[in-house]
This record gives sequence, C-alpha cells and structure tokens, in this order.
Amino acid sequence: MVLEVIVDISTAEVDRPFDYEGEDMPLGSRVAVDFAGRHTVGFVIGKKEKSDFASLKTARFLDTPVSAEQLLLMNAMREKYNLRHIDVLRLFVPAKLREERDPEYKRIYLALADGLDVEDVCAALARAAKQREIVRYLSERDGEFLSVLAEKFGAGAVKGVRDKGFVTESAVHEARTPLKMLTRERKAVTLTSDQQSAVDEISAGKGVFLLHGVTGSGKTEVYMAVIERMLAAGKTAIMLVPEIALTPQILGLFRARFGDSVALMHSGLNAGERYDEWKRMKDGRAKIAVGPRSAVFAPLENIGVIIIDEEHDSSYVSESNPRYDTKEVAKMRAAAAGAALVLGSATPDMESYLNATEGKYKLITLKKRISAYQLPEMEIVDMVQEFRYGNRSLFSAQLADAIGAALARKEQVILFLNRRGFASFIMCKECGYVAKCEDCDVSLTYHKSENVLKCHCCGRKYHALSRCPSCGGANIKQGKVGTEKVVEELQALFPGVRTLRMDNDTTTRKDSYFRILDKFAAGGADVLVGTQMIAKGHDFPNVTLVGILEADAALYFSDYRSSERTFQLITQVAGRAGRADKKGRVILQTYAPRHYVFRFGRTYDYEGFWRKEINTRMVTKFPPFTKVVRVLVASADEQSAVDCTRNIYRGLLAVEGRVGKFVYIGAAKSPVTRMQGLSRYQVLMRLQPEIFDAVMPEVYRLAAENKPAKGSCFAEINPQSLI
Repeated sequence: MVLEVIVDISTAEVDRPFDYEGEDMPLGSRVAVDFAGRHTVGFVIGKKEKSDFASLKTARFLDTPVSAEQLLLMNAMREKYNLRHIDVLRLFVPAKLREERDPEYKRIYLALADGLDVEDVCAALARAAKQREIVRYLSERDGEFLSVLAEKFGAGAVKGVRDKGFVTESAVHEARTPLKMLTRERKAVTLTSDQQSAVDEISAGKGVFLLHGVTGSGKTEVYMAVIERMLAAGKTAIMLVPEIALTPQILGLFRARFGDSVALMHSGLNAGERYDEWKRMKDGRAKIAVGPRSAVFAPLENIGVIIIDEEHDSSYVSESNPRYDTKEVAKMRAAAAGAALVLGSATPDMESYLNATEGKYKLITLKKRISAYQLPEMEIVDMVQEFRYGNRSLFSAQLADAIGAALARKEQVILFLNRRGFASFIMCKECGYVAKCEDCDVSLTYHKSENVLKCHCCGRKYHALSRCPSCGGANIKQGKVGTEKVVEELQALFPGVRTLRMDNDTTTRKDSYFRILDKFAAGGADVLVGTQMIAKGHDFPNVTLVGILEADAALYFSDYRSSERTFQLITQVAGRAGRADKKGRVILQTYAPRHYVFRFGRTYDYEGFWRKEINTRMVTKFPPFTKVVRVLVASADEQSAVDCTRNIYRGLLAVEGRVGKFVYIGAAKSPVTRMQGLSRYQVLMRLQPEIFDAVMPEVYRLAAENKPAKGSCFAEINPQSLI
C-alpha cells in the first residue's frame, strides 16, 4: 500500500504529501518516517495502489489521532485561509504526539516479589537498616510508588532492594489533571421562562443561533442545560470562551454539573496535561471540551452543539500562523456534524447581529437579569470638569467617595483601566525625547515595581531613565498611567486597602490568573484593579461598585471598530457590578461624555448603538458590508520590504482591472513601522463581497511570490488590528 504522508515540517518546500510504503491504515494515522536523513512523524492523508517512484521508504504505524471528519475540516481550512497542511494538522494533535516516544505519564510501582519470607529477607539485610524498613513497609501494603519510597527511605536504599530482586516493578499510568482545585458544589437552579424557551429552541434545532442576553441574564445556565440534553441524547459538546474569560467560576460550574465528563483545553496547561485531556476526549471518557479557540479542534465524535461565549471577542481570531477565524471554523464543523452552533454575547459582533436581523441566524434574546437587581445604574463623569475644579487625581470626587462608601460597607470594588504598567511612555520635558524600543517603533512603558522600561511588543527591557540620553536633562515626565499607578494612588488615598492587580504583568506564572480571581472571590482583597482581563466571565456577589477609568482611551484609535469595542468593553465591565442580591453602581470617567458610545452605553441600549454604528459602516463601506484585507510585508532589509510591497501593489492593481474596482487599495508603511528588528510595509484593501472570492487567490499568490528573503509576508482578512 502506498501512503500519502504529510511530514511534520512546516516549510513551503515540503507542503505536499510524500509517498511511503506501509500497511493499510486509516486516513489520519500518525506514522514514523525517515525524511531527508532525519527521523520524524507524519500523518496519512491519502492512499493509493501505485507510486510514480520505483523505491519507497517505509512508514511505521503509530496511532490514529486525526479523524476523517477532522481531515475534511483541515482541507476546508486550507482552502479558505491558504494554510499549510502540517500547520492545520498540528491544531488537531497535541505536541506530545509530534514525538515517537510514549506520550503517557507513567510512574514506577514497586511491590514485594511473590514467595518471599519477610523475616528471612530482613535477616539477610542485617547490615542494611533502610532496606529492611522498605521490605517491612511493603509487606504491610500492596505496594508503593518508587518516588514515594525514595522520599521516605532514600534513593540508595530503594536501588538496593531493586538490585537484589526483592521487589517487582510495574508502570502505572497516572493522568495529569489540570487545575484540580477548580471545583465547586453544585447548586440547584430553576431556569426562568426565557431561559427555558432558549434551551428548548436550541436543543430542537440546527444551524446558527445568536443568544443575545444582557450581562447577568444567565446565558451560562442556558449553555449547561443545552449540553445536558446533548449528553442525554448520546452526543458531545464544545464550549468555547475567550482565554481571558476562562475563569474559576465557569470551570467550577461545569465540573460541578458534569464531573469527569469535562476536559479542559487551555494555553496555561503543560504539554503533559494537554495530552492527557486530549486523550480523555479521544477515548470517549470526556464528552465536553471547555477552552479558548483551540478547543474547536477537540477530538470529539458525534458533536451535538458548539457554543461560543462572548462571541464578539477578538481573541477568537488567530493573528499568528496559522491564521483563522474560530467562528468560521466552528460553522464548518457544526455544519459537517449536523450540530447547533450557539453564539452568545451581551454585545454581539456587528456582523453577527446583522445576520440575525436578516434571518441568517436565529435570534434568541434574554432581556432580564436573573438576580434581584437589574443592570446597575451607570453614572458618567466629565473629567474635563474635574480638571477645571482642580482635581488632578486619577479618581473623580464622585468615584473616590463611592469607593470609600463601598469599603465602609465591607463591599468589594473593581477598577478598570485598559493599560498596564505605571506610565505608558517616558518623555524629556526639555528636548521632547521619548524613550522607544530599539527593535520596535513603539514607546517604552515604565514599570515601577521592576524599575524598568519595557516594550509591550517584543518584551525587551531597558534600564529606567534618570536623565535624558539625548540632552542630559533631568526633567523626565511620565506619560499616561497604567494599572500599576492606579494601585499606588488608590493605596495612598485609602491607606490599608487590600488590593489585587490583574494584567499581563501579574499573570505570567502558571495558574496565577486563577489564583488572583480565587483570592478576590474569597474576600482576600477589597479592590481588584485590572485591564480587560477582568471584564468578562466573572461573578463576584460582593462587588457593588465598578469604576471605569479613561473610558475613552481606545475611542479615537484609527480603527473602524474603535466605537464598537469601546461600547462592548464598558458594557462587559459594568456587568460585573450588582450580580447578586446587592444593588450595583457603575461610575464611568471620560473626557467625551456626549459621545454616542456613552449615550447608548449609559442605558445598555445595544440595539440603539447597533443601528447607529451599522448605518455608519454602510455609508463608509466598512465591514460587514465589505471585507478589509491587509498584506503585511516585514523584512530586516527595508529596501527589500519596499520592493516586495510595490510588487504586490502593482499586481493587485492588475487584478482590480480584471475583476472590477476595489472600494479602496493603498500601499504604505505600517503604522508601527518597525517591530522586532523588521521594517514593516503593507497593502490595504477594502473589497466588495461579490469580488472577494475572485481576488483572494491572487492576494495569496502575490504574497507567496513576494516574500522577502529575510522576513515574512502574509495576508489577513478583517484583521483585528491594523497596527
């Protein structure tokens, strides 16, 4: 049998199947092969009777980690996103299966050998006291793990009894269960009539459902009830959440409800944990995959429902290789499986809501909170007026008073600022010098806790400045504040206040994200200060006040989504207040109080905001009425980047002449002109839907033909950031 094998090497030169000889095996099988003088693994994607080559190397069967359904999805993704075979296959297979060795974790278990007389053995060990202790210890039980014996009696003593043949050994598989601490008691929940109607409609149907529910309306209970019905029908389920919303609460809820049927997929897991969770799903022991976008590739069979919570979140789009949109992949997989796809959000993506209004999706609405109190009242504070009154603090008088009152009542507070660090830039007031990264065209952020300047693009650190390196002046100004500065000023204003900070700087260690949230939920802090990490998925019953600082910070970015994202963010953050039996309050600070985002946001009027925003998009011809396509060229040699960009631009002008006029096309430097030592240029287009499919193959071809020798070139569809 001739096997067509994709080898586990990600280069354009080998992005095709290679012929190997081997036994007949299922498509999707993993095989061990020799390729170009090296041992590696590969995946069988085709079979045939004959090869064009007279002599073939042999492929050795290992296992079958990829199903036929997943191979079909792989091919659909390759065609849609112009991806390499192996880059897509790796999405379905844990890293442990890219090695030939046994991926399972096994511990050595020792027991006394059969037929031994304990007293005779101990007499023979008269001069080896520790070895005697091991023998007597094992005689009182069935056996023990080698690691436990070594810790109790010493590795040398254990080696002694092994060498003398007094013990037998066996390898015991031990599952690596991630985040074991994330469990909670199950509470009986009675669904509201609206929730029950949503469950009934989703469970009985197929296609795409948009579940539009205000924050606190009980969407998670709807998800779990739908999944429960799917399990009862012998089906499986995938539950996707944004990585930053994968909280202890949601994991605890799912484990309390479904026990060991839940498998976790998360970037914070080590390779062994990821493999063991994957294996539980592959073997059918786990029926529910919970995780961020990678969970859409879970090895589940007979899928009944795929749920995407916070479906508007930008993290569902992969912006590094392989690039794909999780929602589109989920649509493909759900359609192939005949499963329902549920998109849930309090602030749906503009296109999703448009599809619902046009009947392409089935719209289900949850308009009321399930708690005793409805959505918290949102108060808008004009920071221009605060400045005029002489208030130079980060906190308006209104917010400071509210924090003090909440602390006095022993209630908790969340303060949101979507900027980490202490100061977002450092500038010399004498000459105007701004400290920038040597590898990236971005200003450095000051981190006071480490006393360093840090690049938030590449992570490089620099010594903090006491004098200007340009003019030698000592008048150094710190720019816009970050979460670190908020904590410092809060502690100065309220001495003794217990604070926790959650941002990318405080969550670098494994499980730190979960531990911070657990501590706050347990009352271990009075105030939680954080970036967008704190905006989603959290349910803290004792939080009655949310303060939103610099709510307009992202409002004027040169991005057509800036208003939408600001509305989504303030709505999500505001929803953290008043989620139990205590009334919530939200204080939003802005320098643009009359902007329509805040006018609609104040009353949580998503429909009003959507109508205003969708009309603007239609008039200006931005998505969802067009597709934005960017080709980004990056090179260590700037002239090479310029030449490649020019070639792509000219090629696309020729395409425009053949297929019809683009809404827009232009070539220029990228807004961040240099990143990680590479010069960056881009071609930006807006395409009408009717010509999109004809243009994209040409875009991909031109990008591949004009990749710089020392750099990269790739195309993005509706990129989440144009920076």
